[in-house]
Amino acid sequence: MGRKRRELPQYSEIEILAAGSEGKSIAKIDDKVIFVPYAAPGDIVDLKVVKKKKSYLEAKITKYHKRSEIRIEPKCSHFEVCGGCKWQHMPYEEQTKFKHQQVKDHLERIGKLDTSTMSPILAAPEDYYYRNKLEFTFSNMAWLTDFSREVEFSELNMNALGFHIPGMFDRILNIDHCYLQGGLSNDIRLAVKEYADANNLEYFDIRKQVGFLRNIIIRTASTGELMVIVIFFHEDIDKREALLNFLAEKFSEITSLMYIINEKKNDSIGDQKVELFKGKDHMMEAMENLKFKVGPKSFYQTNNKQAYELYKHTRELAQLTGNELVYDLYTGTGTIANFVAAKANKVIGIEYVDEAIEDAIINSEINNISNTEFFAGDMVKVLDDMFVDTHGKPDVIITDPPRAGMHAKVVDLLNRIEAKRIVYVSCNSATQARDVQLLSDKYEIKKIQPVDMFPQTHHVENIILLELK
Repeated sequence: MGRKRRELPQYSEIEILAAGSEGKSIAKIDDKVIFVPYAAPGDIVDLKVVKKKKSYLEAKITKYHKRSEIRIEPKCSHFEVCGGCKWQHMPYEEQTKFKHQQVKDHLERIGKLDTSTMSPILAAPEDYYYRNKLEFTFSNMAWLTDFSREVEFSELNMNALGFHIPGMFDRILNIDHCYLQGGLSNDIRLAVKEYADANNLEYFDIRKQVGFLRNIIIRTASTGELMVIVIFFHEDIDKREALLNFLAEKFSEITSLMYIINEKKNDSIGDQKVELFKGKDHMMEAMENLKFKVGPKSFYQTNNKQAYELYKHTRELAQLTGNELVYDLYTGTGTIANFVAAKANKVIGIEYVDEAIEDAIINSEINNISNTEFFAGDMVKVLDDMFVDTHGKPDVIITDPPRAGMHAKVVDLLNRIEAKRIVYVSCNSATQARDVQLLSDKYEIKKIQPVDMFPQTHHVENIILLELK
């Protein structure tokens, strides 16, 4: 006989105490933390544990005894199913309070850092329709949210164009309306699905690796330009051209219409060739008096207005006078490097993605910026003592690493370089806290500025100014 499965506990009338990381709220039972999705502080609920770990539990709500006074009705009909926008049930002003506290907690608890110089979080001016890029997936295995056991599946349209169900690589939720991206995004997605269904185009089956339609990416720019990239699993010239011509004719606003034939097993397009069907092979973004070329694979912050605030505060904290040598680590497409260049003597950007560095160089050329230099390669391998000896010791270092933070060897080198100031931009205040703690023997925190880039989610950016002691 097999081992009997241990029944997970249930709890009654538990109060939700706070909003936590990863978009989950927090309750406590016998000093053990329970993470609960889609809860709000002040809720009193019954909980069923779904995952039991040594240091914490995860649970789902089975019954409400009292709903929190801060709860509001989510706008989106896909809330709790889609997996995105996990905080739609709380007012935006409450969300920013929780994000501010989240950054503070990470810095104090993980880094044991002084947060007395922390400024109030900079809230986004728009809490909906703020994203400039979304990617949708085609699938012939729609996630059904409303059906009975008597339903005849063979009679259902199982085609879906939308987002992955969390934790399921092969199930897609068909999206009626997404509140993240404005403009024509919803109209384009719905028109493509209507056309595909009317013309019996095959949606991708990721398990069997068959089908025709795979993904669609929609990018918008503050300049009004609009990019659409359709990804197909295999080439079929007649069907592909018919769909793309349909898009071009129905949406004359599209300034860049492209396609990719991706025959791989996964959806990543970084190594795929992008073909231009109509219009330009890029969009132009604008920030202050600068222009930035955004290609189909280019990274650009997904919230235009808050990206400007993030970069503006970064530049202010760098306190440049025009004489400084600046290192911009993890420079991406060189947005920050080019943004601060007018205030510096020279800016050196380092990034591991070759294509991003190509974009950074082009963006300098477009803006007639001659005091930038960019290098591609693994940060640990490129940025070493020899690099500093060759290119000069920086007066200011700006670093904006990925969510994992900086490699320990990079942190160690920053300690040895002893730049006057480090401006650390992060999308993950937990790893930022770890890194700043490793710099704390030589550097003192002078300013902390959280910036909310992603309303309706738990994600938050944070800037820390460090000065050499």
